[in-house]
Amino acid sequence: MDQLLFSPTGSVAVAALLGLLFGSFLNVVIHRLPRMLEAEWRAQAAETAGTAPPEAAPYNLVVPGSSCPHCGHRIRAIENIPVLSWLLLRGRCASCRAPIPVRYPLVELLAAIAAAFAVWRFGPGMAGVAAAVLSLFLIALTFIDLDTQLLPDDLTLPLLWLGLLVNLPGTGTFTDLPSAVVGAVAGYLALWSVYWLFRLATGREGMGYGDFKLLAALGAWFGWQSLPAIILLASVVGAAVGVGLIVLRSHGRATPIPFGPYLAGAGLLALYLREPLLAIYGIAA
Repeated sequence: MDQLLFSPTGSVAVAALLGLLFGSFLNVVIHRLPRMLEAEWRAQAAETAGTAPPEAAPYNLVVPGSSCPHCGHRIRAIENIPVLSWLLLRGRCASCRAPIPVRYPLVELLAAIAAAFAVWRFGPGMAGVAAAVLSLFLIALTFIDLDTQLLPDDLTLPLLWLGLLVNLPGTGTFTDLPSAVVGAVAGYLALWSVYWLFRLATGREGMGYGDFKLLAALGAWFGWQSLPAIILLASVVGAAVGVGLIVLRSHGRATPIPFGPYLAGAGLLALYLREPLLAIYGIAA
């Protein structure tokens, strides 16, 4: 059994299965975390104003249990098997037959593929596990930013600290610790500077502080050397998508476009193509 689990094929299969399970949890995080933060902000605003915060039932990543938003049907364990339950239910609630968005199994599949690919590429050791964890964080951040244009500190800051931890001396999983520390600082300051230059020039905010923290986290994971490629890739793809949306008239010029998904995508490219990207502009990995 041990030989099966720790063989290349077995470890990839286990990673895919765990990815499916974590993908199901990611759906909860993507849906609930922004609402939890909104409730927290309202409570803080009420406290600042000297009024009693509104009473609300407990709401977190565990409570209440998952239910259909249309009829309130509590999701049973048999209805919550990643991907499989959605297929067996034909994408509809077991009670009221309201459609279940395809995004739920999509997130689960993305998480499974990301975890399996990370272990296939880096092996079942420290690097493979770290790469899988990073991928799951980036998937969650991407969908939250697409939904709300927020990159919560609850995800970006732990991701930054994890990046420094995986690059401690003796591990140096993706880069050395000095490069990781400088990468975190430089990543934050790079977009912070762009933010203030844009604001001074136009009087408007061009991006949010969550973008600074996400780039700082990627700098902590891959070192300052990877930041130019990450910024360039994210900016070029983001600009191309933005122009395409405007040309197709499906997006107004004044409507903000979340930058987090492009940073996340560039971060995944840096994870798997770091050396070729650095070689393009002559920096040793």
